[in-house]
Amino acid sequence: MEASAPGRARRGGRRAPGSPLTRAALFLLLSALVVRAPLAVGDLIRLPRGFSLTQDSLKIVGSPNYPVKVYVMLHQKSPHVLCVTQRLRNSELIDPSFQWHGPSGKIISENSTTHITSTGSLVFQDFQESMTGAYTCFLEYKPTVEEVVKNLQLKFIVYAYREPHFYYQFTARYHAAPCNSVYNISFENKLLQILSKLVHDIKCEVSLLKSECHHVKMQKAGFQNELFFKFAVSCADTEKGEKGSKPCEDHDCDYAKRLSKAKNLIERFFNQQVEVLGRRASPLPEIYYIEDTLQMVWINRCFPGYGINILKHPRCPECCVICSPGSYNPSDGTHCLHCNNSMVFGAKACL
Repeated sequence: MEASAPGRARRGGRRAPGSPLTRAALFLLLSALVVRAPLAVGDLIRLPRGFSLTQDSLKIVGSPNYPVKVYVMLHQKSPHVLCVTQRLRNSELIDPSFQWHGPSGKIISENSTTHITSTGSLVFQDFQESMTGAYTCFLEYKPTVEEVVKNLQLKFIVYAYREPHFYYQFTARYHAAPCNSVYNISFENKLLQILSKLVHDIKCEVSLLKSECHHVKMQKAGFQNELFFKFAVSCADTEKGEKGSKPCEDHDCDYAKRLSKAKNLIERFFNQQVEVLGRRASPLPEIYYIEDTLQMVWINRCFPGYGINILKHPRCPECCVICSPGSYNPSDGTHCLHCNNSMVFGAKACL
């Protein structure tokens, strides 16, 4: 039977009696790991598939049978919404005329926020939440010169959507001092400080969700005390200035890229704890990370007034779409909740 490496940070590993010196040494070890972990550019986290809907080349046609759903990312340019059906798009139209109406009435082509092209397509330049709603295009045309004028009414429902404000949730376990020991609390605070320092420079933050100490019966062995940590890692999407907070629009503010960096830094930090402790010739300290217990999940959340609904919005399955009348989202949950009293798009309360 092979002997494990000296000081390997596994369950049931040998340790020295808990003394202030060993705990202080561990704190110094953790702090040293912060210096050893440079910023690493990892793979970007995949973005929701629905984001491809905003490509300029995308054009959406109407249907004579039902309102067509259109999705526009907030503060972005919309796809071209065509005032024709798929059949008419491939046909010749004689003397066509187009007229668009939206939630605020008739739309004129000179509007600063919307543009009607010479072929009757509707394009939003800087889509605002208030632009969400029902749009109707009235088309008049002749199929041939000899035929009479035909009229067609096409309806669209235009929805604002936002990028999910996702974050990472981590869990990790540490061999601990007795559960009633103050040293566990001290270690918890120190660990949180180190993790926060790791991601501070990339404008991310670590928040402790839960910390519990349990008496664990090991397989074919005795009992040991373990600390169960659960913490979240998220990044700021605003930057502070003299006039308060404002949306972060600089290239370095890319939320997904910064969150990916934060994830890589934290994973490297825990891996290096195992590597450093594995090289120790002396016994393990009383509190140490248990190898392979770091787990991570990616959690989506939407801003208030928005939600993800793959059944209602199959063409934008991973988008946080503005809540429709009859629903609301009061916080940063993932879904819009039912509310009979909600009569507007983007409701944040059920009044």
